[in-house]
Amino acid sequence: SWLLVVQQTEQLSKIMKTHAEDLNSGPLHRLTMMIKDKQQVKKSFVGVHQQIEAEMYKVFYSALQTCHKSSRCVSSTDLYTFKSPCAFLVCFLLGKETEKAKDRCEKATMKLHMLHNQYVLALKGAQLHQHQYYDTTLPLLLDSLQKMQEEMIKALKGILDEYSEITSLVTEEIVNVHREIQTSVEQIDPNSEYNDFIDTHRSSEVIEQEIEFDTSLLEENENLQANEIMWNNLTAESLQVMLKTVIEELMQTQQTLLSKEELVLELEKKIEESSKTCEKKSDIVLLLSQKQALEELKQTVQQLRCSEAKFAAQKELLEKKVQENDGKEPPPVVNYEEDARSVTSMDKKDKVSRFDTIRHSIAGIIRTPKSMLGSSSFFDVISTTEKPLAEQDWYHAVFPNSNKKFQEVNASRNTINLQGTVKGIQPWGLERKVCMPVVENQYRFEGTGFPTIPQLIEHHYTTKQVITKKSGVVLLNPVIKDKKWVLNHEDVTLGELLGKGNFGEVYKGTLKDKTPVAVKTCKEDLPQELKIKFLSEARILKQYDHPNIVKLIGVCTQRQPIYIVMELVPGGDFLSFLRKKKDELKTKQLVKFSLDAASGMAYLESKNCIHR
Repeated sequence: SWLLVVQQTEQLSKIMKTHAEDLNSGPLHRLTMMIKDKQQVKKSFVGVHQQIEAEMYKVFYSALQTCHKSSRCVSSTDLYTFKSPCAFLVCFLLGKETEKAKDRCEKATMKLHMLHNQYVLALKGAQLHQHQYYDTTLPLLLDSLQKMQEEMIKALKGILDEYSEITSLVTEEIVNVHREIQTSVEQIDPNSEYNDFIDTHRSSEVIEQEIEFDTSLLEENENLQANEIMWNNLTAESLQVMLKTVIEELMQTQQTLLSKEELVLELEKKIEESSKTCEKKSDIVLLLSQKQALEELKQTVQQLRCSEAKFAAQKELLEKKVQENDGKEPPPVVNYEEDARSVTSMDKKDKVSRFDTIRHSIAGIIRTPKSMLGSSSFFDVISTTEKPLAEQDWYHAVFPNSNKKFQEVNASRNTINLQGTVKGIQPWGLERKVCMPVVENQYRFEGTGFPTIPQLIEHHYTTKQVITKKSGVVLLNPVIKDKKWVLNHEDVTLGELLGKGNFGEVYKGTLKDKTPVAVKTCKEDLPQELKIKFLSEARILKQYDHPNIVKLIGVCTQRQPIYIVMELVPGGDFLSFLRKKKDELKTKQLVKFSLDAASGMAYLESKNCIHR
C-alpha cells in the first residue's frame, strides 16, 4: 500500500509539473501578449483620434480662417481706393502712365477675386469635411475601438477557457473552484461586454457647427456673390489651373483609395484563413495584431473617402462654372473708359493724395511673388513671425555645430552685442555661415532691416532673395527641430547633487508632472568639441527603447547650461549596489540581474552599439 501511495504521489507530482509547464507556456504567455496588444490598441486609437482632430482643425480653423481673413483684409483695403469713378482718371490728368495704373488695378482686383474663389473652395471642403467628421469618421473610429475590444474579450475568453482546463485537478475543493471559473468564463459574451460601459460613459452629443459663407465680406464688394465662383478676364486662367490641380489630387486620392481597399480585402481573407487553422481557443490572440492592422486600414480608407468627396465637390463646383462659360469671352471686371468719362474735375492736391493712397495700397500686392498665387500649396499654413525666437520651429537654440546631412536654417542671437549668425547646410554637405549685424535695433544682412529675427528670416524665406551677394545663400528648406525631445529649462526643477562627471554635475530633478528624473548639466566654459561630445550621448540614447536601458526624456538647449534629462535610476551605481547588498541578495536575484544585463547588452549589440 505504501509503495502504491508513493507511486501515485510521484505520478500526481508529474501531472502537476506538466500542468504547470503547460500553464506557463500556454495561457500565461498568451495573456502577456494580449496585454501588449491592448496597450497598442489604445495607443493607436489615441493617435488616429489626434490625427482626425488635427485634420479637422487644419481644414476648419487654419485653411478656412486664413482664407477668410485674407479675403476680408484685401476686400477692405486694396480695392477701397478703386471704388471711385475718378480712380483711373487720376493718372490720366497727371500725365502718369495709365497702362501701369490699369495693370495695378487689375492685379489688385485679380487678387481679391482669387482669394474669394479660394475661400469658396475652402468653405465647400470644410462643410463636407465636417459632415464626414461627425457622421462617419468619428462613429467608425468608435466602432473600430469597440470591435477590437470585443476581439480582445473573445481572445481572453479563449485564454481563460484553456486556463480552466489546465488548472482542473481532482480534489473536491479545486473542482468547485474550477466549476466557478468555468461558469464565469462561459458567461463572458464579447458582443455585449461593452454595452453597459458605453451607456455609462457616453459623452454628450456634439451639435455640428454650421459652416456658411460670411456675407459681411460682400458688403463692400457688390460684384461678388456668396458661394459663387467668379469667372472673368482676371480669373479665367487661374480657374483652369485650379480645376486641373483638383482633378489631379482627386485622381491620386482615388488611386490610393483603390489600393487601400484591395489591402483591406486581402487582410480580411488572410485573417479568415488563419482563424480556421487555430488549434486552441487561445490561439485567437495571435490574430489580434492583424485585426488591429485591419481596423487601421479601414480608418485610412474612410479618411481617403472623405478627401475624395471633398475634392469631388470642389471639382464639380469648378467644372460647372467652366462649362457654363465654355467658348465665351471672359467679361472684363473694370471698365476703365466709363470711369474716365464720368470724371469732371478734381482738386490737384486731392488727386495727389488719392494717387498716393492707391500706390501704397497695391505696393504689397505687386511685390508678392506670382508663384504663390497659383501654387497648390497656397492653403498651407505659414508659421507666424509673431512668436518669440525660441518658439520658432526652425530655431535650434545653442546646439553646437555637428555633421548634418540635411538642408538647415538656424538663426541665433547668443553672441556679443546681440549679433547673430545664419548657418546653411548645402545638399552636398558644405556649411555656409553669414553674419547678421544689428544696426539701430534692426536685424539685417544687406537689404531691409527688421525689428526681430523671425521677421527677417520669414522675409528671405518667402521672397527667396539671396542673403548676401557674396555668399549667394538662399533660404530653402528649414530643418524643423524634433519637439519630442525638446524641453524648456523651466520644465525641470533641480534637486540634490548626485555626482560629478567630465562635462558637469548630475542632479536629481523633477518635471512639472512630478516625475523624478536625472539631469546631466554641461559646463558653459567647455570647449566646443566637448559640448558636441556631451550632446552626442543624447543623440545616441534617443534611438534606444528597452526596459534595461536608461531612457532619454529630453534635452534643454534654449540657454546655458545645457541639460540632458534622463530616466532616474533610484538604486544608484550598479557595482556599488552589488557591493553594498552582497549579503542580502539571493542567487535567484543575481541570476535575474545577469539576465537583465545580458538582455540590455544584446539590444545594444543589435543596434550596432559597443558598450565599454
